[in-house]
Amino acid sequence: MRVVVIQAPRKAYDFEYYEQRLADTWLLEKSLALRTLRMPFLAVPVGGTRRGGYYPVSCFCIALRVRDVLLGRHGFPDPRVNWSTDPNAHGVVEWGERHPWLSDEDVLGRFYGYSDAAIARDKTRRADTAPAPQTPCSVFYPFRSPAAQ
Repeated sequence: MRVVVIQAPRKAYDFEYYEQRLADTWLLEKSLALRTLRMPFLAVPVGGTRRGGYYPVSCFCIALRVRDVLLGRHGFPDPRVNWSTDPNAHGVVEWGERHPWLSDEDVLGRFYGYSDAAIARDKTRRADTAPAPQTPCSVFYPFRSPAAQ
């Protein structure tokens, strides 16, 4: 059984998300829809203004397979597996330059190749949405490695 299946970019569930945000939409043609766990999501290569990319995964066994698929592919330099900062994902496969930590939304948006209009729209959308209250929970807070438990 293959864990990662490559499909045409338009098959990805998040194709329109990137289509609406990328400054260099020609990258979509060079993207890969990677299907893991039944649903394909887009892996967008670096190029133009996009300096790095990422693909969140549910477990490290899948992360290693995704990394292996990207190894040696044009537009996906230095694929690597890291811990995710997203509480809904365990790991993330990253490629290209390392993303700038502790940066504001504009810097991160430009790093991932989003247009200025898309960055402004997302900032406005977030400002209009009230944040959910933070409740410490022993399962999710503080974030730490499962090996540390």
